[in-house]
Amino acid sequence: QAQIVESGGGVVQAGESLRLSCTMSGLTFDAFAVGWFRQAPGSEREGIACISRSSVTEYADSVKGRFTVARDNTRNTVTLQMNNLKPEDTGMYYCAVDRTVMGSSWSLCTVPGRVASWGQGTQVTVSS
Repeated sequence: QAQIVESGGGVVQAGESLRLSCTMSGLTFDAFAVGWFRQAPGSEREGIACISRSSVTEYADSVKGRFTVARDNTRNTVTLQMNNLKPEDTGMYYCAVDRTVMGSSWSLCTVPGRVASWGQGTQVTVSS
């Protein structure tokens, strides 16, 4: 099973930026789609930014144009650059890996049950 560690969360004001980072081990990283999920208070966890092994990306409508997901297959890392943050971006952010080799970013972010492993999460709080 993959080991996943996130970092980079914090407290910021609306309009500011944050960069989340995630490092994975125990898997053939470049064979899988990976991505970021968010769970706001009182809400279900949702896929917000995913990237396939060939770097095709998928974004939730709520973050398009503000967030950018990227991967570095030499370092087994996936990052999420978050710009122009809004109070509604507040939540716990989780890094995840697909359970299917060569799966798509769309599937990872939108199809229930696609995640094989989760990180422990990192909190992002955006104040108005």
